[in-house]
Amino acid sequence: MPSIPIIMPQLGESIAEATILSLLVKEGDQVRADQDIIEVETNKATMFVTAPCPGKVEKLQVALNESYTVGAVLGFVLASQEDANRLGLERASVADPAVPQENTAAEAATQETSRRTVQPTLHGLPVPVSASGASYMSPRLRARMIELGLQAADMAGVAGSGGAGRVTVEDFERFIKQLDNQKQTQASTMRVAVADAMRRSWARPLATVALPVCFDPLLAHRRNAAAKPGPALYALRALALALAENSAPAGRLIGNRIVHPSSIDVGFAVEAEDGVLVPVIRNAHRQPLMSLVHRYNELIELAHQRRLPADATGGSIATVTNFGTFGLTWATPIPLPEQTLVLGMGAARRVPSWDETKGQFMPVMEANVTLSFDHRVLDGGAAGRLLARISQLLSRPESL
Repeated sequence: MPSIPIIMPQLGESIAEATILSLLVKEGDQVRADQDIIEVETNKATMFVTAPCPGKVEKLQVALNESYTVGAVLGFVLASQEDANRLGLERASVADPAVPQENTAAEAATQETSRRTVQPTLHGLPVPVSASGASYMSPRLRARMIELGLQAADMAGVAGSGGAGRVTVEDFERFIKQLDNQKQTQASTMRVAVADAMRRSWARPLATVALPVCFDPLLAHRRNAAAKPGPALYALRALALALAENSAPAGRLIGNRIVHPSSIDVGFAVEAEDGVLVPVIRNAHRQPLMSLVHRYNELIELAHQRRLPADATGGSIATVTNFGTFGLTWATPIPLPEQTLVLGMGAARRVPSWDETKGQFMPVMEANVTLSFDHRVLDGGAAGRLLARISQLLSRPESL
């Protein structure tokens, strides 16, 4: 009697492999066409492999809790010649004396090879070129990661040996064992919180636009001011006024609606021990620049002490960060998960700028101002217009 192979089917559009959970039949059992014979688990659900035709189960060549790629041969069903002809699938029975032994061995080798992943031809890379990390994770792997308190991002550098480069439970356990042999330090509560916020922020499509802004007017204004506002406070006030004119850019996309902010509350990033805190100035568009200086400096000091009051944390619609304090001229800050915008300021440097009145290049202090945003809410044009308005306000600091 002809043998019909039991093939691991394509169980979903993005399914590359499935793990064997249980065998619902045993060798020698009679089965009908489309009968559930093997229970498998994909990264999405528990499903079943069915018999390709009526007949007797000749062989099951799978192991429990092992993963098999789509198209792998899981076993064979002895069927009638009529069913074999109808399906166009036939293999001589392993018990058939007419089959040479070397063919059987070659066939077994082919089946084993079908379970392997293709090896890349490039070498010396940090991660194999075929590795996709934990893009698809089975419920079993997810449960193990939850047990250890790990996220998918923690597995980004792991090369998977499963179908389509998927990370298997075996890959995961091998990765964990390797970590045990390396030096480790406990991440602080602050660092874990920042990491979680950035992971959630990165789930959105983010983009950044930038403009070089002349800081001479701002620096001159600051020199003549009694209270000496920090550069980030100038930027915060300019951003608040720009958003007061049009709050849509700071809106959040929830479903198919843009939710506009109810107040212009703007935060600013302060480096604290092993992390960053974001104090918030409420209704920043309604308070003149000079009246904000004392509160701004007070919040910086409280942030350094990790003693920010509840009314100065959370609920802000945008953040200002002055990465220029580290000597950086360009950066792409990431908005907080509950925000759409983050305004960044680079270090000011003296550069030549063409002066139309004098007809020559003149030295000016110039800094890059960046605006990173949720691209689902804003396009480049809208972000550019907002940044241009902020630049205009910064060039007239007396209006702040």
